[in-house]
Amino acid sequence: MDHKAKAMPQLFRTTWRANLSLGIQMSAVLIGFTLCALLLFSMPAFAQSTSQSVPENATATSYGDGWKCNAGYRLSGDVCAAVVVPENAYPTNRTYGLGWECLHGFRENDEATCVAVIVPDGGFLDSSGERWHCSRGFLKIDDTCQEIVVPANAYLADTTYGPAWECKRGFEALDDRCVAIVVPANAYLNSSGYGQPWTCERGYFVKDGTCAAVVIPEHAYLDDATYGTGWKCERGYATSGVNCETIELPANAHLDRSGNRWNCNKNFKSSKGLCVLDN
Repeated sequence: MDHKAKAMPQLFRTTWRANLSLGIQMSAVLIGFTLCALLLFSMPAFAQSTSQSVPENATATSYGDGWKCNAGYRLSGDVCAAVVVPENAYPTNRTYGLGWECLHGFRENDEATCVAVIVPDGGFLDSSGERWHCSRGFLKIDDTCQEIVVPANAYLADTTYGPAWECKRGFEALDDRCVAIVVPANAYLNSSGYGQPWTCERGYFVKDGTCAAVVIPEHAYLDDATYGTGWKCERGYATSGVNCETIELPANAHLDRSGNRWNCNKNFKSSKGLCVLDN
């Protein structure tokens, strides 16, 4: 009995080890089978990627089954054609486009040559090296730069539209010249770019091209408004023609904010020059 009892654990351990070894072997077989299947299915794709030939003067890409043209060549159909760099150009080493660009001061012509940019007198080559602009004081007309004739009492205008010159202060444009502005007595030149170039002094108003003095009636004061009579009545007075007359307040009335009219008090309304109860 004791011998059999001691043999049982030993038998159990032997059986467990055998089962474990069998499991490991089966897992290894399964993994190997899976790898073989993956390799089998991938073989056609690999063959396809390697079966496509790389044309001359090209290099296979490090990914996929593509290729690209070498430097100095560009794609033309299914082949890589040599880039022919014309005179006054340089290679870009790019596989797209023409493969070359014109030097500074030249421009591309019909995708085949580089022709010189002809800059007329009074012009300059811009930063692109492909175009030109007229210098300040010159005006572009067709393929030339014509000098701007600035009349006396004028100066060049820094604008890309409108007249190429402007008259100095105190002068105004008349055809192709600048004539002096006639400023009447009691007036001064203003800075307005349009309309009347002069303004009457304070206390004067425009009348028939001159500046006439404002006549201020009794109980009035000078008004700086650019419209009206040039004067306003004092508080408690109202305009009557060219004079200021005393405002007669009816009962239950008061002067309004302007001081030149009256309103009825609260709970009263105006009726025929009087303030009557509003009930």
